[in-house]
Amino acid sequence: MIGAVLAGGGGRRGRSDSTPGALLAGRPLVSYPVAALGDVCDLIAVVCKKQTSLPELPGTERWDEPAEPRHPLNGIVHALETAAAPVLVCAANMPFVTADACRTLLQAATSGPAVVATADAILHPTFGLYAPAALETMRAAPHHAPLSETVESLDPVRVALPPAIVRSVNTAEQLAEAEAVLAAR
Repeated sequence: MIGAVLAGGGGRRGRSDSTPGALLAGRPLVSYPVAALGDVCDLIAVVCKKQTSLPELPGTERWDEPAEPRHPLNGIVHALETAAAPVLVCAANMPFVTADACRTLLQAATSGPAVVATADAILHPTFGLYAPAALETMRAAPHHAPLSETVESLDPVRVALPPAIVRSVNTAEQLAEAEAVLAAR
């Protein structure tokens, strides 16, 4: 299995505070999903823009996606094209994803194009398993369309996970909250 960590963010929602190298409990934010995927995948690639500055991530490959559009759909498409195989995708700003959550998605795999995490009935398309069968639909999607809308059109298998697992860190406040959660563990 190939794991793809999406780190080509578009700078929306205050993401300047959650760059892949932002420190969370003394580690780069991106290192958390890399570790979770690393427990279940044979190869881990960080999919990002050419100009993205990444911390040292031993055992990973860097896959530079096209500069535009700045949309997670672009990263998923690039990962699928580069891998030429199914990819387990996780956003770089999801530090609470676990290896067990990854295994849960993998166990739900069917012959369909996608298996995607949900929490409280909300689709979280940046944590999912995508097959090459999803490429045609994803390539044809308007780049300004919400990712969840495009993924919904794939009729994905939905896997319910606790909201804490798929929580994203996008702002300085969320980074501080995540720090507090990790310190309490």
